[in-house]
Amino acid sequence: MKAPISLSQRVYELLSSMRFAVSLLTLLGVASIIGTVLKQNEPYTNYIVKFGQFWFELFEMLGLLDVYHAAWFLLILLFLVVSTTLCVIRNAPLMVKEWQVYKEHATEKSLRLFGHQVSLATTQPAAALQTQLSDFLSTERYTFKTRQQDNGDVLIAAKLGTHQRLGYIFTHVAIVVICFGGLLDGNLPFKVQELLGWKKIETRDISSRKVPAESRLGVDNLSFRANMTLPEGERDNVAFVRVRDGYLVQDLPFTVALKDFRIEHYATGMPKSFESDIVITDPELAKPIEATIRVNHPYTYKGIAIYQSDFQDGGSELKFKLWDLAASNQDGFDVDGVVSQKGSLGDGAQKMTVEFNEFRQFNILNLSADGKGKPHNVGPNTTLKLRNASGQAREYMSYMQPLQLDGRSYFVSGMRETVQDEFKYLRIPADDALEINGFMHLRQTLRNEQAIRDIASQVAKQMPGDNAPLKAQFEQSLQHLLVTFKQGGYSELSRIIESAVPKDQREQAAQTYLKLLNRAALQGYQMSRAQRQLPPAPETQETAMFIQDSLNAMNDLFFYGTPYYFQLKNYTLKQASGFQLTRSPGQNWVYFGSVMLVLGIFAMFYIKERRLWLLIKPAQQEVLLAMSSNRKNMDLDQDFARVQQQLTALLQATA
Repeated sequence: MKAPISLSQRVYELLSSMRFAVSLLTLLGVASIIGTVLKQNEPYTNYIVKFGQFWFELFEMLGLLDVYHAAWFLLILLFLVVSTTLCVIRNAPLMVKEWQVYKEHATEKSLRLFGHQVSLATTQPAAALQTQLSDFLSTERYTFKTRQQDNGDVLIAAKLGTHQRLGYIFTHVAIVVICFGGLLDGNLPFKVQELLGWKKIETRDISSRKVPAESRLGVDNLSFRANMTLPEGERDNVAFVRVRDGYLVQDLPFTVALKDFRIEHYATGMPKSFESDIVITDPELAKPIEATIRVNHPYTYKGIAIYQSDFQDGGSELKFKLWDLAASNQDGFDVDGVVSQKGSLGDGAQKMTVEFNEFRQFNILNLSADGKGKPHNVGPNTTLKLRNASGQAREYMSYMQPLQLDGRSYFVSGMRETVQDEFKYLRIPADDALEINGFMHLRQTLRNEQAIRDIASQVAKQMPGDNAPLKAQFEQSLQHLLVTFKQGGYSELSRIIESAVPKDQREQAAQTYLKLLNRAALQGYQMSRAQRQLPPAPETQETAMFIQDSLNAMNDLFFYGTPYYFQLKNYTLKQASGFQLTRSPGQNWVYFGSVMLVLGIFAMFYIKERRLWLLIKPAQQEVLLAMSSNRKNMDLDQDFARVQQQLTALLQATA
């Protein structure tokens, strides 16, 4: 009766079993695939925008947003290290022993039971035959051991390629080393401190100097992957580690300053290459270190590698011409802004905060109608947010230069209420000088009460005939039409038509109103040009298209969401370089383990193990040949047939 197995023995057998290790490796492989396909450790808003709230919450719950630092992933690595280590401890001694022995104590009976064995006749003396067979084995690169048996027989035990067994050991040890390196870079100390409540993730948008100690990592932190953004001419000695929905401040043992940032572009405007000149200062240094960092060419100091990761705006100075869309008789006025800073407009309940979020000097777009044209640079654009007193914000993105759309030039500005929404674009036609002034002055003219009366009067005078009452009625109707459009655009006109015109006559009435509106707008455009001391616009197709596009833009402004239009006029570019700083002590362990893994796999698959026995029986004038391998395959059959043929020929030639 077998003794009962204790719980500790069962746990040991489970952990040291190959099946358990393979299961963990499979799970680890699946997790690594997820970590490769799903972009890791991004801001949570990016995942919400891309996948939606439901999938974001599911991915977060499963720890898929930062797989390689998830607790369950590190636990798999830990179990894999323990399991594979126990497996190596359990099996390595047997493999080493098997590698060293020649099995020179094999009996004749056991050799004759081999699947690959044959008896060869010989008439030579035992001593000469032993010498001859030893020379043959040496020629075939076998190592061998000879044993004289009690009955006078001589057994030569030979082996070839037994280093293959080291491949098993190398492969398993490599898995341990690689997983150990993964644990080193998994930031386990922080996980433990967070679990104990000693460390907390900071979620507030505050200066790094105000971040409390519980949200900071010391300079002796074992491993980290942090980010630093430096504008030109500035320096810092901290970096930020993104963790879930917040961050940690990583203190550095030195200070990094950005001396200069350079970027090269292709002819299309796409970035070609970029690099940063940095200066590292450290109290331990006699003088600062100057280095140039390029993409894939980091600089390492005190075990911390500084990579060139990206670039962004570093606080460019922007100059706008601000148009007050609510004013009926006012030119735009100058407003200055700085990227990543804020400003304000208005006062009281109408006060709005302006957040200058982004500036891009190059924008590569394909503006062809059929999408078959070549993308090209359309010039700078800027993104800003207008936030009202209640905290609600809309985001606006405007291009500095007019864009060519459908063969005409437009100033384009996009608006969206949330980051999940797509931009809805406003197209303002450029005038004959490729400026926005023509549209803005036309709009102000059509919103001025006295100008509306003058426009209606001028258009009425151009009517044929001398019917004064009819002209007066027409003038009054035209004034009402312009006021209606001023109050609500096409939507208000449509409402008036639906309430006052029978259904079967609405389409004809709408066409009539639009013709009158275009005629009045043309008159208003001529008046606005005269006020600016410009010659009258020729009544051509181009002018008619400008008037129609202007009316469409005036209608779209009712949905623009703000009484202000920011027209970017000039800028002073200031770049910022994005660095990724990593301390990765497990990296060399992973490299070393990978080399061991390659050697181990090579040994297992490409080194053929052969064991060969030659039993010399002088009394029977016979040589018993037996061969075995750890794998029974066609190669073994071919090798045995070759050796048999060579030994037969050797013995016959000698005889």
